[in-house]
Amino acid sequence: MRLELRDSHLHPFSNYDIGQLIEDRAAARGGHPFLVWEPFEGERRVWSYAEFADATRRVAAGLIARGVREGDRLLVHLDNSPESVFAWIGAAVAGASAVTTNARSVADELQYYAATAEVVGAITQPRFADLVSSATDPGFLIVTSTDNGAAPGLGTAPEPGDSFDRLFESAPMERRAPDPDLNFSVQFTSGTTSRPKGVVWNHANALWAARMCARNEHLTADDVHLTHLPLFHTNAQAYSVLAALWAGATAVIQPRFSASRFWDVALRNRCTWTSMVPFCANALINRDEPVPDHQLRFFGMGAQVPPWDQHFGVRTISWWGMTETLTQPIVSDPAVPTTPGAIGRPSPAYEIAVIHDDATPVGPGETGALRVRGIPGLSLFKEYLGNPTATEDTFDEHGFMITGDLVTVLANGDIRFADRDKDMLKVGGENVAASEIERVVRTVPGIAECAVVAKRDPMLNEVPVVFVLPPAGTTPDVDQLTQQVLAECGEKLADFKVPREVRVVDELPRSTLEKIAKNQLRDLVNRTSES
Repeated sequence: MRLELRDSHLHPFSNYDIGQLIEDRAAARGGHPFLVWEPFEGERRVWSYAEFADATRRVAAGLIARGVREGDRLLVHLDNSPESVFAWIGAAVAGASAVTTNARSVADELQYYAATAEVVGAITQPRFADLVSSATDPGFLIVTSTDNGAAPGLGTAPEPGDSFDRLFESAPMERRAPDPDLNFSVQFTSGTTSRPKGVVWNHANALWAARMCARNEHLTADDVHLTHLPLFHTNAQAYSVLAALWAGATAVIQPRFSASRFWDVALRNRCTWTSMVPFCANALINRDEPVPDHQLRFFGMGAQVPPWDQHFGVRTISWWGMTETLTQPIVSDPAVPTTPGAIGRPSPAYEIAVIHDDATPVGPGETGALRVRGIPGLSLFKEYLGNPTATEDTFDEHGFMITGDLVTVLANGDIRFADRDKDMLKVGGENVAASEIERVVRTVPGIAECAVVAKRDPMLNEVPVVFVLPPAGTTPDVDQLTQQVLAECGEKLADFKVPREVRVVDELPRSTLEKIAKNQLRDLVNRTSES
């Protein structure tokens, strides 16, 4: 029986919502910069807390004038830009919720998102305008005047009445009564074998994410959070923008990650914090340039990587989280040493269980299924949009959320990520974690990234295949690199764990946050094996 947030229960955000938080920050820190836009083209812009509060209320009023009502949903299909923040927050201030979609989505995906969410309108940019209009047939379409700062190239420039800039011309809407239970946003989780599910957050969820991310990241009002990851995703939304809002800090927004621009922007804005993924860190290292004298205190990352801390001169706060958990139920603390490769320890804000298939708890050094217990509608997502069965099926009989991830509990209490459960291979009856093989392959010189997936086998059920990506700008001897990988695995892994194939590639398919899209690699190895 999962916990529920009942009307009679008080919680930290009773009679409060994101709109009220913005107004409170504007009252206390009106002149302090909140949002800084660092475009690749065009002028840098800064909005103070007072200006941001005014702008979001104007956007909210403009949406209401277009017919948006409390409880409606609005498709927001944008690259990183000021408009993506104003549309996302402005919709919430109006009492509606933004459905923020991956800017790389194709027509079939957008059609599915819009139909599932029953959106009343859409906001996009010139290069996506024709796509969004034809794929979603929204009630209205609002188009930005630029493509995340750049002058429109291919695409549809907005008509005068459909320009996003027109929203700012509205008089600021009057503040409505705060309602933490009102829906705030929808994010579609990336699917592998089935269609993505729409993860619904209410305002209490957004406030929980803001407060807990700020605390987990040790943010203060003096911090400047560099945000280059995509704003349609929880990481940039909650770990960066909402966390900065809660702390009264500054969020610096870039159109996307750029290794060539990273340090210029960080130095110009005196950035102290940024959320990283391995792709970005590797890209900076591969530039082979000296790290400048900077003010970054922390990187937020999925695991502890001491060589990266030494290279960049920062400290990593490692973490684990999902869209459904809002924030980081597992997180490290700079005051406590963390094992290299670990993601941290359980946050005091959640209950964590790691269990075997028979539901018994794992012991030190063992790997098991990760489950998280919190309160839906407060510390966990409210629901899957229009899918009560999926919502209920996500929780076990004890109220723990089934994450689908596998972790290893280390002897000292730290936790190390092992795999998504679908990345656990079954080789001749033996369970093999893809990450175990990947950790060995990554030690081979001349490999920037790697990914292990399962290939169907008539005798053993599955066998491991590893894809390896050499560093940018290098041309390796493929046969020699293949033999090095096999030799290293043969030395450090049991024979059934050694990859049956090594595929050296020029690039790896990517999904959200530049993660390797293993589902595409699985399809590739099994499709080619059957042809």
